[in-house]
Amino acid sequence: MTGLPEDPFILLSTINTMLRDSSESPEEICSSEGWEWEDICERLASAGFEYNADTKRFW
Repeated sequence: MTGLPEDPFILLSTINTMLRDSSESPEEICSSEGWEWEDICERLASAGFEYNADTKRFW
């Protein structure tokens, strides 16, 4: 994945900001950026974060 921060806390902030500021779904954001949603979820899960679809953010 290119264009994403390696540090999981910066990645968390980047993704949550994009989710908050966009009305798009996570999949639509990833599609437009050329990222894989599953890869992002795995990277953040390895740092102890999980996605909450109701609030549309990782925590």
